[in-house]
Amino acid sequence: MSLPDAIGRETAASPRWLSIVGIGEDGIDGLSASARGLIGAAEIVFGGRRHLSLAAPRSRGAARPWPSPFDGAADEVLHHRGRQICVLASGDPFYYGVGAVLARKIDARAMIVVPAPSAFSLAAARLGWSLPQTALLSVHGRTLDLVRPHLQPGARILALTSDGEGAAALALLMTQSGFGASRLTVLEALGGPREHIRATTAADFDLGTVDALNTVAIEVEAAANARVIARSAGLPDDHFEHDGQITKREVRAVTLSSLAPRRGELLWDIGAGAGSIAIEWMLADPPFMRAIALERRADRAARIRRNAAAFGVPQLEIVEDSAPAALAHLPAPDVIFVGGGANERGMLDALTAALRSGGRLVVNAVTLETEALLIARHAALGGDLIRLAITRTGTLGEKVGWRSALPVTQWIWTKP
Repeated sequence: MSLPDAIGRETAASPRWLSIVGIGEDGIDGLSASARGLIGAAEIVFGGRRHLSLAAPRSRGAARPWPSPFDGAADEVLHHRGRQICVLASGDPFYYGVGAVLARKIDARAMIVVPAPSAFSLAAARLGWSLPQTALLSVHGRTLDLVRPHLQPGARILALTSDGEGAAALALLMTQSGFGASRLTVLEALGGPREHIRATTAADFDLGTVDALNTVAIEVEAAANARVIARSAGLPDDHFEHDGQITKREVRAVTLSSLAPRRGELLWDIGAGAGSIAIEWMLADPPFMRAIALERRADRAARIRRNAAAFGVPQLEIVEDSAPAALAHLPAPDVIFVGGGANERGMLDALTAALRSGGRLVVNAVTLETEALLIARHAALGGDLIRLAITRTGTLGEKVGWRSALPVTQWIWTKP
């Protein structure tokens, strides 16, 4: 059975009222017969103005440009449930596309989806790159800081930008971060008559006017002083902006191991200081990890925000308030870390109550008062209690000797 026949039978026998058709810069000519048929049969056709223009030769239904802001788009489509609706999308609707947005509110069984090659697929085809070995990133409508964790020596990145200025802004960020020797290939209006491909380095970027519809291919080269974000826990302390209120590197590495990040989990970082724990938590799997940093001091909260951007995890949520008062307004956490303030009245009771069943609580103590509290909790509730003692070399007059940092007592508890 051919695809057009299969789609026709599904439409007749099921309540599928929404078609999502991927369309490229080659317009109607690049569409299959089934995709053209879905556009032609629709009573209403939604899409960006560019998409509607590309499909106009085949479209018979009422053309509806997307609303601005885009947030209400899914509701507008849903308003016409039961009529034959077609949504036009760029390339693959489920690769940073409108398909994923609509699927949050519309059952997939109500959809017929006909994707076209994505910009990533087209770029890889032009460059001869393997997609599984390439980092695929969208900074369309998002901060460019998201590229930072991917700037690894020898890495290949494909990035969708927002507009004609995006490629130059990306080149500037990379140059300022020590990646100026990286090769940037700008692929404009891929798949259509205006397709244009040009290459330069980040430091020498001067391509003049760039089409608003562009993908940037990056071949990363790092200078000796480049800000490369290591893939392991325990990043250098001096990579963070801080005022001394920071979980030190070695203790942080052990703490992240105790927190045991798992994809999609939400962390509360209580008394976040410089935000180093929450930031490294999110770096464990940047697109999926979630964290809320609680910090009552405004200057430190601002510092956390700058650190999060510098490490490429700007989605870190920062709450400028103190625990336990602020906890009632936060979504329930999977994991909690307490780096300071554990001996505040009612703090640990509030945290153990807020934690989901099976969730993990990790508390670090430096003072004897907080250590005594953790020993008592361990005796009452169980868990693991460990002590971390770090010794580093330091100068002793004209010689070198060992200097011990304050020991850290750590309580790790899993809620039954």
